[in-house]
Amino acid sequence: MKSLQCVLLIDDDFITNYLNTNLLKRLGVADQVLVARNGEEALSVLAQACGPSGDTPPALILLDINMPVMNGIEFLEAYQPQFPAQPIVVIALTTTTHPTDMARLRELSITDIIAKPLNQEKLTTIMQKFF
Repeated sequence: MKSLQCVLLIDDDFITNYLNTNLLKRLGVADQVLVARNGEEALSVLAQACGPSGDTPPALILLDINMPVMNGIEFLEAYQPQFPAQPIVVIALTTTTHPTDMARLRELSITDIIAKPLNQEKLTTIMQKFF
C-alpha cells in the first residue's frame, strides 16, 4: 500500500482519533497524522500545513460530520483549498445517515462518504481508489 506523507483526521472523539491514528500508522499509510477536534481547529491546522511556510499539506482528510464548534458541513463550506501540488482527497467518515446531511455533502467538495468505523478494508479501498 502506498504511503502518504500526511493525513489529517478531523473528529471530536478522542478514541476515534486514537484508533484511526494507530490504524494509519500500523498499515504504513501515513508518515505523519495531524488531528483536529472540530472544523475550526482543522482550518487552523490546514492554514499552517498548506500556508507559505508549511511543507506538509495532507494528501487525505478524514472528516467527521457531527462535531461541536464547527461541524463537518460547516468546515467544508468554509474550507478554501490553497491548491497544493496535489489536490487533497476529503472523505466524510461519519455515522450520519440524515437525508439532509447526505444531500448537502454531495453538493460540497467532498471526494467520498464512508460509514464509520474506519477499518483496514475501508482504508485499503480508499488508498486503491484515490491514490
